[in-house]
Formats: sequence, structure tokens, C-alpha cells
Amino acid sequence: MKRFIKILLFVFFFSLQAQATEWQALPGTAPAPADNPTTAARVELGKMLFMDPRFSSTGTISCNSCHNLMEGGDDSRRVSMGVHGKTGGRNAPTVWNAAFHSVQFWDGRAALLEDQAKGPITNPVEMGMKDEQAAMDRIIKITGYKPFFDKAFGKNSITIDNVAKAIAAFERTLITANSPFDKYVKGNKKAMNKQQLRGMKKFVSTGCTSCHSGAAFNGPQKKLGRGFYVTFPTFDNKYVSQYKLNDDKGREEVTGKIADRGLFRIPTLLNITDTAPYFHNGSVNDLAEAVRVMAKSQLNHELLDTDVNDIVAFLGALSGEYPKIIMPRLPSTSGSSIIVEY
Repeated sequence: MKRFIKILLFVFFFSLQAQATEWQALPGTAPAPADNPTTAARVELGKMLFMDPRFSSTGTISCNSCHNLMEGGDDSRRVSMGVHGKTGGRNAPTVWNAAFHSVQFWDGRAALLEDQAKGPITNPVEMGMKDEQAAMDRIIKITGYKPFFDKAFGKNSITIDNVAKAIAAFERTLITANSPFDKYVKGNKKAMNKQQLRGMKKFVSTGCTSCHSGAAFNGPQKKLGRGFYVTFPTFDNKYVSQYKLNDDKGREEVTGKIADRGLFRIPTLLNITDTAPYFHNGSVNDLAEAVRVMAKSQLNHELLDTDVNDIVAFLGALSGEYPKIIMPRLPSTSGSSIIVEY
């Protein structure tokens, strides 16, 4: 009961705080740690590594496999498929604007994009490499990568840490600014239509900004590596069982603390129209239904269909402009393949 009251007070407090805060447009650049500046050389290398499936045991899975940059930065699946057709238990979040999260993964187990980039490589369900050294042996054998590492990090720099830094540097360029909402916030009052404006007001009055605040609509901004989490779901109702929202222990799986059960990092709402299905388990395939579920499960509100449609229209105004991504030419091996594990 005490935990329930604390949750209600939390939601109320941050709802007031968010409403008192002015709307923010998405910045054109993302914050980066001091030891990994976003240089052109690191971005170029990172894009190559992001797209290269030879980083996986079967040579079939790249970062882009689950975070398809040619679309919404996800894979449109309920849960992603890795090597040998294996699947995990969580939906792949979009990598677009992920640089604005203070922590990575649904449960915040990675403090920075650099930490996140390492995780899938040795995950048996994702890229399936035996260990990090096995992955690096692959890269070392692709001799064409060496000049790109030399340019980005200096001599003798082909290490797993620099692989992660390069991928993270590239991901920090994946920003979709200049949405209708951004334009509206910057002063163009014609950038959003009447329905979107109604939806924005309903978004606030329903209490959605208690969690989805800030320029990326992903919660109160924290320093990189310091996460902000909320309990999901908060209220029990038909949707909880229908979509199995309580089956995942959330952050408890990272900390081992029962008090962290059901805690998740707040996802961004930017480009949400392009990232179905929704929620940590990908259980809801329709954005309007996702709005209904969130209103009832987090804020105990039953929304009218007209209100749902208005909020969905507002969410559509959060879709920014995707920068042009030119697929890189990957360095090849000569006369033999490095993919030896099947």
C-alpha cells in the first residue's frame, strides 16, 4: 500500500512539474562523454561496424538487423530474431534519438551507448559470439578495417572498447529533429494542425507528461549513465493480463532487488508512428490501443475515442526528419571467408 501511495505521489508531482516546464525542441546534436567525442572518422567507422553482420557468429546479424535505419530504427517485430532464429523476450527499441537516453536498454543495464554496443555481440540470443576476443579476431582478419581504426583512434587501436566507441559515435548522429512539433515550439504556429493541438492539450491534461517530458519525450533529463525509471504498469486492469504487462520483472533482473520489479526506462515518443509494435514486450500492435493502455494502466484514465484519436494525431507531430543514410562499402576479405561457425 505504501508503495502504491508513493507511486501516486510521484505521478502527481512530476505531472505538475512537467506542465510547468516549457515545451522543448529536439537539439540537433547529442551529448557525448568526454572520452569519446563525435568525430567524423569515428562516425564513419561506426557506421561500417553498425552495418557489418560479420560481427555475429553466423554472419547474419548486424546492429542494423534489429535497428533498421532504413525504417524506424527497430525491426517491426514483437521481439527481435538473432542467430539461428533465436528470439529474446523484449522489443527492440528504436536507435533513432537513443543518444538522448541517459541509460540504455529497457532496464537501464547499460549506462552509455558505448556499453550498450558491446552487449549484443556476445549475447547467445543476439549476435552469438563466444566472447569479445572472438569478435575482435574477426575484425582483425578484415585487414581493410585497419586504416579506418588508425584514422579514428590512432595506431594499434583495434580493440573492443574502440569498436563500441565508434558505434556509439555513429549512433549519436541518428537524430530526427525538425518535426512539426519542433517547428511549432520554435515559433511556427502553423506547423501543427488543430487536431494535433487538441491532442497536445489532452496529452498534458491526461498526465502523459508526468513521464514523457523533455525534448525527446523520454522523461526528466539526467546525466549520462544515471537513469530515470517508472513502474509499468501502475494500475491493474484488463489490459495488464491481456497484454501480459506484468510478466517481465524489469529492472529487478539487473539489480536483484524486489523493489525494482516492474521498473523500466521511459522510452522516447519521437517517431513513435514508425516503431510499432509497442511496449517492452511488443504486445500492442496499434498506436491508438497503446494510448488507451497507457492511459488506463499508468494514470487510471478511460479515454474517449475522440481523445485517443487526438493524442495519436499529436504523437504523429513528433516525427522528425530522418537524415540521409548512405550505406557504407564494407572492407572485404580476400580469397577466404571469416565466417566459420554455423
